[in-house]
Amino acid sequence: KWDNVPVRLRPEQGLLALRKAMGLFANLRPAYLYKQLVSACPLKAELVENGIDILMVRELTGGLYFGDHNTITKEDGRKYAVDKMAYSEEEIERIGVVAFEMAMKRRKNLVSVDKANVLDNSRLWRSVMHRLKEEYPEVEYRDMLVDNTAMQLVADPSQFDVIVTENMFGDILSDEASMVAGSIGMLASASLGLGSLGLYEPSHGSAPDIAGQNLANPLATILSAAMMLRYSFNLGAEADAIEQAVKKALAAGYRTKDIMSAGCKPAGCKQMAQTVVDNI
Repeated sequence: KWDNVPVRLRPEQGLLALRKAMGLFANLRPAYLYKQLVSACPLKAELVENGIDILMVRELTGGLYFGDHNTITKEDGRKYAVDKMAYSEEEIERIGVVAFEMAMKRRKNLVSVDKANVLDNSRLWRSVMHRLKEEYPEVEYRDMLVDNTAMQLVADPSQFDVIVTENMFGDILSDEASMVAGSIGMLASASLGLGSLGLYEPSHGSAPDIAGQNLANPLATILSAAMMLRYSFNLGAEADAIEQAVKKALAAGYRTKDIMSAGCKPAGCKQMAQTVVDNI
C-alpha cells in the first residue's frame, strides 16, 4: 500500500530521518554462515567449506540517499531526474576508523570498496582510507572496485573479513552477502553513533506479504538484540549466550521456510523463537 504514495510518506523516509537525527553513521552487518546452514547457502559447498564470517561496515548518513533529489519537466515535456551524491573527508574518516578498529578486533583484514575509476566521491574515499591505513600497519588492507566485490562475494566469499564502503554500495552488497550466509532472515544489524548510542534491527524489511502467517524467520531480530547487548551495554557474555542459543536451535534441526533443508524440522516464527529462548 506504500508503493504509490508521495515520497515523503514512504516508510523509508522515516528510517532515513531517524538515522540522521540520531547521528547513526556506522552500520554493522555481520554475514555469518552457520555450519548447520551450509546446505541453505546457494553456493557450491567447496566455496563455503572454509566458513564465511564477513562484517560489512556501511556508511549510513551520507552519500546518494541523503543528497538533493529533483525531478523536473523540460520544455519538450520530458522529465529529467537528478540525485546528488556527496561525501566530506570527515564523514569518510569516521567510518574508516570504525572499520579499521573492527578489523583489529577480528582477523585484521580490511577491504575498502569504491568506484574510484569513475567517481570523484570514490577517489576522495580512497585517498582518506590510504591515509588511515598508515595508522593501522597491522591490518592487511586492499582497495576493491564495487563491481569486482559483487563478483568476489559469490566467487570466493571466504577471502573477506571486514568490508567498508559508502551508503548505497553497502546497501546492495550487504544484501548479497546475506544470501551467501543462507538467507536475509539471518542478517542482524547495528547502526551506531558516537559513544554507546545505537539502533538495532534486522537488515530485512518488515515483509508485509507474510504478516500474521507465522512464517517469518525471527533469528535476525534475535541476533540484533545480541548485538545491542554487546555494543550498547557492553554485555558480551549475555550476547554470547543468545548467539549460542541460536546455534543450538539450528543444531537441533529447526528451520523456518527461508532456510529449510531436507531432513530438518519445519518451524514457524513462534516455534523458532521459543526454541532459542529454551536454549538460553
